[in-house]
Amino acid sequence: MYTTTTTFIVYILGMIVIGIMAGRATKSLNDYVLGGRRLGRLVTALSAGASDMSGWLLMGLPGALFVAGLSQAWIAIGLTIGSWCNWKFVAARLRSFTANSADALTLPDYFAARFNDKFRITAVVAAVIILIFFVVYCASGMVSGARLFEQTFSMDYRNALLIGAAATIFYVFIGGFLAVSWTDTVQASLMLFALFITPIIIVSDVGGIAEANSLVVQKGPDMANLLKGTTFIGLLSLAGWGLGYMGQPHILVRFMAASTVRGMGDARRISITWMILCLLGAVLVGYYGVAFSLKHPEISIHNPEQIFIVVTQTLFSPWLAGILLSAIMAAVMSTLSCQLLVASSTLTADFYRRLIRPQASETELVWVGRAMLMLVAVIAYIIALDPNSGILKLVSYAWAGFGAAFGPTVLISVFWRKMNLKAAILGMVTGAVTVIVWEIGNFFGLYSLVPGFILSSLVIYLVTTLTYVKDDQCEQIFVRLEKLFWDEVKNH
Repeated sequence: MYTTTTTFIVYILGMIVIGIMAGRATKSLNDYVLGGRRLGRLVTALSAGASDMSGWLLMGLPGALFVAGLSQAWIAIGLTIGSWCNWKFVAARLRSFTANSADALTLPDYFAARFNDKFRITAVVAAVIILIFFVVYCASGMVSGARLFEQTFSMDYRNALLIGAAATIFYVFIGGFLAVSWTDTVQASLMLFALFITPIIIVSDVGGIAEANSLVVQKGPDMANLLKGTTFIGLLSLAGWGLGYMGQPHILVRFMAASTVRGMGDARRISITWMILCLLGAVLVGYYGVAFSLKHPEISIHNPEQIFIVVTQTLFSPWLAGILLSAIMAAVMSTLSCQLLVASSTLTADFYRRLIRPQASETELVWVGRAMLMLVAVIAYIIALDPNSGILKLVSYAWAGFGAAFGPTVLISVFWRKMNLKAAILGMVTGAVTVIVWEIGNFFGLYSLVPGFILSSLVIYLVTTLTYVKDDQCEQIFVRLEKLFWDEVKNH
């Protein structure tokens, strides 16, 4: 126990030291929010992956495989396809469009500039959506951290929640975006190591692949079938997770912060390779975790989302277990830190600077950003106080909200010259409202992201078609931005 505790303390202190170093390089709001748009390819790739794969990667996803079998792997398949499409079609254009739209630092900033929104209605709508869903998202990260400390150190849930949240908040508070990105790179490497080695040790412990597969089938023949026990609606819901990528502010902000447009290809290849390996590892941990539980009936697994923790504590030495369990903390901290930063940046850039204090100094804005971060963290903490909160459930709700509200708007805005202000506003509202209503009604058992994304896209198309005015300001802005984008591609 003391060895594992020491490893955890060293890890957390290391993240705080990185935060302090990044804080010294943070001089302006641009530095605090986007790191001065100077992230290299490797950092862009790994930080995008780490901010995406939160605690659900090592807890929620393995837990789903542990309970329902291989059919839950469709989540991983859908996410991989969605992430690749996001990198391929959105990343470079969004980086260029935001940089040339009055140096937009946030998605609301970009929407206001792209659609010539003089009254900043899109910014307000987008900011409200971000705050609603990010509070839930941040709560899921805090729950993940609490579950880790609760299981590992036999702590009270509330004390575990407080410690995990405080460690993350501290380094984001000090270092802003650079701290988040630098720590994400370290954390992504740690997550990959943990998910590579753990399935190998599980299979070795139960007696090899053949024995492991045999044990899984003993629990239920459907456990080993990718399609068995699923329905068309079920498969659509699981694979539909991939639609959400194009609307996740904490991932899109990584594209916006990249140093160049041309480097996106290399960053995409690094990020997708990392993602495939991590998702495959998580799937195997959950799947072969079934064999582990049957091989060790004396070990009680009360919460399926803690299968990775139980396996690690059982099969590894205390030192190595501490390192591997730190990977969960890495997943939690990497995503939670980015979510807190994006939410606080939205409050600072889109409310305080635009509506309250347009003349505020850079130093003032950085400190306001830190104050807003604390505000969002406190609200998320209150939500996370419920010990019955399910990690995957919280993540799926927030993921759907962002994916449906922003996904179609972002994707269409960087490709369709005719899209206008009315379409952007109504598209975002339609996506967000559809998710909220669908989650309440749980219609047809279909994941709310799917109808939300489709309806938002249809509204954008119909409103644009009905209200289109040839060569209006929105179209002129798009033509200018697209020309600048192709100039950047050619000049690099």
